[in-house]
Amino acid sequence: MKHGLDTYAYLKSPIHRWEPRCKLVALLALIFAFAFVQQLILLPPMAIVTLVYYSVSRLPVAFLLKRLRYPGFFLAAIAILLPFSVGNTVIWQLGFLALRQEGLVALILVFTRFLCILTIGLILFGTAPFLTSIKAMRSLGLPSVLADMTLLSYRYIEQFGEDLTRMQTAMRLRGFRANKLSQRNLTVLASLAGSLLVRSYEQSQQVYQAMILRGYGYVTQRRRQQFKTHASDWIALMVTCVVALGFVVAEMSLTNA
Repeated sequence: MKHGLDTYAYLKSPIHRWEPRCKLVALLALIFAFAFVQQLILLPPMAIVTLVYYSVSRLPVAFLLKRLRYPGFFLAAIAILLPFSVGNTVIWQLGFLALRQEGLVALILVFTRFLCILTIGLILFGTAPFLTSIKAMRSLGLPSVLADMTLLSYRYIEQFGEDLTRMQTAMRLRGFRANKLSQRNLTVLASLAGSLLVRSYEQSQQVYQAMILRGYGYVTQRRRQQFKTHASDWIALMVTCVVALGFVVAEMSLTNA
C-alpha cells in the first residue's frame, strides 16, 4: 500500500525489532495509562515519554504530521469551543467573548493526551506490517472473524481511495469542475458516490467468492504463529508496563492528595 501505515514498517529500529505481541500489549498499556491522566503536572512527563518512543522508532516527523492533518480539524474545533464555553472563571474578555480558565485547562489536557495517544498508536501500527499486527492480535485472542474483517477493511479503504482518485481524474478530464455549488454539480457528485458504492460492493462480492474458492472458512487446524520472543522483548514489555503503571499510580496519588 502506497500511502498506508505500512510505509515505514520495514525500517531498522529497536521498536521495529520488538516482538509484535509484546509491543502490542506494552503500547496499549501506555495508551490506556495516558487516557487515565487528568492532572496537568503529568502532561510534560507524558509528552517526554512519547517523544522518546517516537525517536527510538526512527519514524520520520513527516509521517506523524501527515497523519495529524485530519485529526487536526477535530483539535481546531475543540480549540475554538472549549476556552470560550466551559467554566465560570473569566481570565480575559472582549465584548461577548470570554476566555475561561476551566476551558483553557481542559483544552491543554485534551490536546496533549490526544497527541500523545495518537503518536503512540502510530508507533504501534507504523513499525510493523499491518498483517503482522493482525496476526499478533489473533494470537492474543482476537476472534478470527474480527481479524479478517479488520484486515479487509484496511485493505479496501486504500482501494476505495484509489478508485475515488481515478474517477475524479476522469471527471476533470471531461471538463467537470467541482468548485461551484450548483444543482448540476451536486447531482454529479451524488452519482459519483453512488457509482463508487456499487463498484465497491461488486468488488467485495468478487473477492469473497474468490476467497471461498480458495478454501476460506474451511481451515480446521490453526496455523502455528511464527513469533519468537527474546529476553529483550520481555524487558522492553516490563519497562513500558512499569512506566504506564507509574502514570496510573501518580494520577491516583495526586487525585487523592
